[in-house]
Amino acid sequence: HENGHDPTADEIAERLDMPVERVREIMRIAQDPVSLETPIGEEEDSHLGDFIPDDDAPAPAEAASLLLLKEQLNEVLSTLTDREAKVLRLRFGLEDGRSRTLEEVGKEFEVTRERIRQIEAKALRKLRHPSRSKKVRDFLD
Repeated sequence: HENGHDPTADEIAERLDMPVERVREIMRIAQDPVSLETPIGEEEDSHLGDFIPDDDAPAPAEAASLLLLKEQLNEVLSTLTDREAKVLRLRFGLEDGRSRTLEEVGKEFEVTRERIRQIEAKALRKLRHPSRSKKVRDFLD
């Protein structure tokens, strides 16, 4: 871009002291699309796409921690009644990531939001008991 334009193959060849045909060949190869399924390595058991990081995916260590936390959370919730566990899952969005209001949970159970608040409070009291909370507390430290 020194001359205010993209360099020509001739200019690149001269600058790199390389034959123009070689520069043109490299430029042509660089323009050809490459499949992510292109085999890589001596065994050809890997593909180019395997080496492109997925920025949206959690890191392996993070994914393992989340899985362990989920398992421990399920274990702790299993010490509650089915109703208490379901109320907490809905209120805190543990099933689908969407937290529900007292009103929404009340409609699902066909009870008042005040009753849901009571069930939630009782369940949380149970979970705060040292015998249950240790499992989750270890994760939070």
